[in-house]
Amino acid sequence: MRIVIAGGHGRIALRLERLLAGRGDEVAGIIRSGGQAADLRDAGAEPLLLDLESASVEEVAEVLRGADAAVFAAGAGPGSGAARKETVDRAAAVLFADAAVRAGVRRHVVVSAMGADPAHPGDEVFDAYLRAKGAADAYVRSLDALDWTVLRPGRLADGPGTGLVRLEARTGRGEIPRDDVAAVLAELVDTSATAGLTLELIGGSTPVPVAVKSVAGN
Repeated sequence: MRIVIAGGHGRIALRLERLLAGRGDEVAGIIRSGGQAADLRDAGAEPLLLDLESASVEEVAEVLRGADAAVFAAGAGPGSGAARKETVDRAAAVLFADAAVRAGVRRHVVVSAMGADPAHPGDEVFDAYLRAKGAADAYVRSLDALDWTVLRPGRLADGPGTGLVRLEARTGRGEIPRDDVAAVLAELVDTSATAGLTLELIGGSTPVPVAVKSVAGN
């Protein structure tokens, strides 16, 4: 399976790349700086140099062609202002989805955020982030040409993963290690029965494969 990941140098993406490469998948990560390439190669992924804030739909479609799945894990990141929440968290996600449609890549997994809502109120940067994520999610979910799954993790942590999660349409607030987010994404990528679902994710008591199979069967 070939999987292309937008935001390939992110903390979740690098973990996901290691997992996918380790199980034998062909993995590529889109990065905006050549200085990030070595980290992707160390994770077992092919670096693809492309700036999603300035690329055209056709340029992104070109790097997606031949893939079996696409994962949007890009983000403006902490410290960025409201403008980049709009250009990365919303516009780049929309661009990536449109490019997947053009390239004929149906399986599409989005890393979103708990509380994402295009109508989220407030004037803080985090409010703008939740609106941008919510708008991007709504756009992806409107595309019949994609078999999409939207994953909304709770508060992210860098501690070691437990392999035990709670994955449901609504979980309530909670923390989740990035290791476990990556593990769930790896399962979701090739579990097409989760297409059409928006799922929240926090730490829990269910092993990752069982949690994904459970939501896929609902």
